[in-house]
Amino acid sequence: MLCSKCQSNDTRVLDSRETDGHKAVRRRRECQACKHRFTTFERVENVKFLVVKKDGSREGYDRDKVEKGIWKACQKRKVTHDQIHKLILELEEKWTNLGKEIPSKMIGEGIMDALRELDDVAYIRFASVYRQFKDIDTFKKELQKLDKGV
Repeated sequence: MLCSKCQSNDTRVLDSRETDGHKAVRRRRECQACKHRFTTFERVENVKFLVVKKDGSREGYDRDKVEKGIWKACQKRKVTHDQIHKLILELEEKWTNLGKEIPSKMIGEGIMDALRELDDVAYIRFASVYRQFKDIDTFKKELQKLDKGV
């Protein structure tokens, strides 16, 4: 494993423990070259499905793309890494059970629903980009829906 600071491959494992309900292994590591400590996660890669885009094209599911979008929406909010990690795991499990091809709309809507439960501001941020809000009236309508609990 490469050190995240100096890129040396001389690292050692200090501690290992199961996490995510025995679905992953969390390892605490230390670089022998620079003594930097960092954490890695090891999990079975079982998310193998295609995303069907609006134009009908298909591309492989990209967890990093989903995670970056969620983090962007949660920027400067009191949302923890564990909350985001759990949210993504639950969504991926749901999507994987739906089949080999998942419409991008289903992914976007799933993320919005999960963010609505997690943080209202993150939900509005994500929705504004995903639904391409054009003006302040669109924001107001969405805020009214959120306020009414729709």
